[in-house]
Amino acid sequence: MARKPILSPTRLSTYLACPVKYRWTFVDPRGRVLQRAKWYYSFGSSLHRTLEELYRRDLSGVPIKEAVAETLEENWISAGFHSPEEAEEALAEGRGILTTFVETEIQKPEGVEVLDVERRIQKDMGEYILLGVVDRINRRPDGSIEIVDYKSLRSETKPEDVRNDLAMMCYQILVRSLFEAPRYYSTIVSLRTNHTATVEISQEEVDLFTEDLNALATEILNREFHEIEPRWKPLCADCDFLPLCKRHEDFHPPSG
Repeated sequence: MARKPILSPTRLSTYLACPVKYRWTFVDPRGRVLQRAKWYYSFGSSLHRTLEELYRRDLSGVPIKEAVAETLEENWISAGFHSPEEAEEALAEGRGILTTFVETEIQKPEGVEVLDVERRIQKDMGEYILLGVVDRINRRPDGSIEIVDYKSLRSETKPEDVRNDLAMMCYQILVRSLFEAPRYYSTIVSLRTNHTATVEISQEEVDLFTEDLNALATEILNREFHEIEPRWKPLCADCDFLPLCKRHEDFHPPSG
């Protein structure tokens, strides 16, 4: 029996941004040779790994301030930076970002239980498996569940951004399948500024999103990707797969 296809927030977002990029990233293995390391992926992964390790060290859920610098250096990824100097500048920025974040966490009221960090969750959705990795899952003193997602490059997040975030809604589906609670919240932390935004997500919102998600999944799973003709869009300029799209005679990058 064939395994069910897996869809994740990253795959879904890639498809919505560009079906051709989805093809070369997830469907056609010939695209792999063109994929390059990106500094922003390295930077974000380094911060995420560090926070995961700090939270796992401290069972109370409060990262250890004195261990920030050492832990970040141990988890630092330098791939994708243009020079060692650029990587060192980013490392210094990362230390500052995480130190400020930890100081804020220490000052928060006690009573919040960290249930897990970097939790990999999958759920059978019928035609496909929904897979996601949740940065942090908290249980609040009132018994409610808070799903926390870190954004390493974002400076500000508004409540409507959280409510409309595709990944956060996917996480709502996944976390609700494991943890029962009277209420569920989504929180995005903009690590660069330590700005946070939190919204409560109702079951009705999750149900409506699930309908849209299933419709999108059906479209993806039944798409004939080899038949798609690439068309220029702004994200093409920095895309790894631009050379492949340029082979199509009807693909016309803007001149100048």
